Amino acid sequence: MTFTQLEVFAALARVGSFSRAAGVLGISQSGVSHAIKQLETELGVTLFKREGAAATLTEVGVRLLSRANDILQQKEALQQEADAEHGIARGNLRIASFGATSSLRLLPSLLARFQQKHPLVEVHIEEAVDSTVVQWLLERRVELGFVALPDERFDTLPLAEDELVAVLPAAHPLASQSAIGAMSFHGQPFIRTSAGSGPHIDAFLASQGAAPRTLFRFEQLTSMMGFVAQGEAVTIAARLALPEPPAGVVYRQLKPRCRRKIALAALSFDKLSPAALAFVELARKSRASLTVEH
Repeated sequence: MTFTQLEVFAALARVGSFSRAAGVLGISQSGVSHAIKQLETELGVTLFKREGAAATLTEVGVRLLSRANDILQQKEALQQEADAEHGIARGNLRIASFGATSSLRLLPSLLARFQQKHPLVEVHIEEAVDSTVVQWLLERRVELGFVALPDERFDTLPLAEDELVAVLPAAHPLASQSAIGAMSFHGQPFIRTSAGSGPHIDAFLASQGAAPRTLFRFEQLTSMMGFVAQGEAVTIAARLALPEPPAGVVYRQLKPRCRRKIALAALSFDKLSPAALAFVELARKSRASLTVEH
């Protein structure tokens, strides 16, 4: 078993395609296939289900992936520690972000400060919904990720407070209210998104037995704004994920208020690579300027 084989394993699991893995790694597609075949032979298991150039992890592949990623993270940390002995701060750092809340509100200023201090560290940002970010942290696909608290599985550094808000047409009767209860959404034309705040929204509505009429489902929060502005439907979203309200749209607090804290997380802050630890320490020192409350 070699580091190269593990790197190919991790890359193929990440992109799900032999051809894309080859492009990411800068090797031939046959080189990817050969490395995976050698690793499977040595381990005596099948890691991927193959359909042409596509590949999906088997059950045992899913279990072994976190082990492989752990080894690769430790290899990266080892190299970074060695470089630090020569006064060089460089390496790779993978961070997972869950959309606009962290990608637009928190990461830009943090990354600018970090890259100014550590220009030789290459930072890779991967974006997904909340639940996927958690999965990537558990699988060790990334060292750091942004999560909604509480989450006892990780070491966390709280950075900002967010809350759910009602997103309404400006001419809607509910827009005249300062705070909107769950039952006000009952029977209303409603927009749902695949954003990670979905479970929190469902819990808020279910707390009073509210059942809105879901007419639209959108992947992007920006897609729903036009429908709200035209008076087609109402929705609920995380305030930090939203832009300033466009013409024809207003935001209102929920009643009771539904707040959540956003934190930077890792499986263990004590086992981070030097680059990841430096990022956490920078975030810790920057908390006062990052924290946004509503």
